[in-house]
Amino acid sequence: MSVCVEGNVFEELLKLLKLEKIEENIFRGQSQDLGFGNVFGGQVLGQALSAASQTVPEGRLAHSLHGYFMRPGDAAKPIVYTVDCIRDGKSFTTRRVVAVQKGRAIFSMAASFQIDEPGFDHQDEMPKVKGPDGLEPEIVMARKLAESIPEGIREKILCEKPIEIRHVDPINPLAPGKKPPERYVWFRAIGAMPDERAVNQYLLAYASDFNLVGTALYPHGHTFWDPRMQVASLDHAMWFYRDFRMDDWLLYAMQSPSASRARGLSIGRIFTHDGRLVATVAQEGLLRYHEKTKGR
Repeated sequence: MSVCVEGNVFEELLKLLKLEKIEENIFRGQSQDLGFGNVFGGQVLGQALSAASQTVPEGRLAHSLHGYFMRPGDAAKPIVYTVDCIRDGKSFTTRRVVAVQKGRAIFSMAASFQIDEPGFDHQDEMPKVKGPDGLEPEIVMARKLAESIPEGIREKILCEKPIEIRHVDPINPLAPGKKPPERYVWFRAIGAMPDERAVNQYLLAYASDFNLVGTALYPHGHTFWDPRMQVASLDHAMWFYRDFRMDDWLLYAMQSPSASRARGLSIGRIFTHDGRLVATVAQEGLLRYHEKTKGR
């Protein structure tokens, strides 16, 4: 029996992130198994932001979120999101979201939303890197390595993905070598996005968890494919600046300023194809190396 999603994987992802409202300010989301053993952190991020977004006054969009991953999620079970409506001000709205599974909190997030208003405007320049045209999709690279991918994650890695990813300077995840802690990745949704800006935001939150924590492993010559590595997101913060569409190419420019004490910090900036900075992401991840066994 196939472990891949049947049908339109992009539509399934949008459905996954939309959530089911089961009570006032309480939502339920299904889970997906991407082969990591636990729920993908980006799924919880995207669903939590979706839940919060559905409780704010019309015309207000997320400008920041700060989340903490407290327990691994079970990819075989749904997650319930409870939203605490902390404040609705004239310009800003604050929400707190707790994700619960098996009666225990696995994730908490604070998010702030703002009305549209004008202001001063400046930004970093987009790095000068190769564009997405001509770069090999990540899924094509993975299929070339199919026989070498650990059996436990092979089928999931090789499934069709709703987010297309293209690496500017790809590494062999099975023999990465040591490199400076920076990488550049182009990505976009494989289907047409709705015009709702909030939907594009929570899909970006979902996608922002791909590749980021692994950047901190670059100087050490390891990847999460190494069975001796225990890698997990600990916390995740995002700041949203300008409008974007997830079905247009976005550049994720990532670098890691520090790794120590079994943790690594990675920071990413997300640009549109024409160079507008639309978001900044910061994430600290657990990076444990075990000679034989894993344990958190």
